Amino acid sequence: MSEYMEKHSTSKLIGSPPGYIGYDDNGGQLSEKVRQNPYSIILFDEIEKAHVDVLNILLQILDDGVLSDNKGRKINFKNTIIIMTSNIGSEEIINKMPTKEEINKILLKKFKPEFINRIDEIIPFNYLDLKTIQEITQLELNKLSKRILDNTKIKLVFDKSVIEFIANKSFNVAFGARTIKRFIQNHIENQIADLILSNQNLDQAIIEITVLDDDLNIEFI
Repeated sequence: MSEYMEKHSTSKLIGSPPGYIGYDDNGGQLSEKVRQNPYSIILFDEIEKAHVDVLNILLQILDDGVLSDNKGRKINFKNTIIIMTSNIGSEEIINKMPTKEEINKILLKKFKPEFINRIDEIIPFNYLDLKTIQEITQLELNKLSKRILDNTKIKLVFDKSVIEFIANKSFNVAFGARTIKRFIQNHIENQIADLILSNQNLDQAIIEITVLDDDLNIEFI
């Protein structure tokens, strides 16, 4: 929701008011989409970044199930499912999962009580543990392997030690799984690209990734 941090962001959601630039356009990003597709799942990512006026629009939707757009049309939200994500309180739940009361206390630092009270369910998510990071690492490596095989016919092989090495090196409690893709790109994809460019006759070739001297070793076999 970083693009909805300013007061005028409401016009992006419901359209510009009469007399303002954009009034005759196709309507707001939210109101027009739901008007055309009333049975929708709507995701507001990092809702805490939204301007208070945007939150007031959401409050109206959560309260009445109806929203008026810039042309005065009543948009029915009663058949939509609204999901909001937030990183509020992420530092507080690193070490333990808070109780429902503790979660509400954290949320009330940012949101009005009437906004919180209109949310049907608040679901806290655990931080990713090392085992889960290893599983995600394997999935990312498998996707990379398939992409290389599809594009170059080169097979990429690796064992569990490589998965564990990448997971341990890239794991960060605060940043979660995002660091895995970045690590694989910087330490594996770029090296493989250089390796392929510097070699000829690569049909049916195999690239092996191993752990050697606390580092990744990537070579043709």
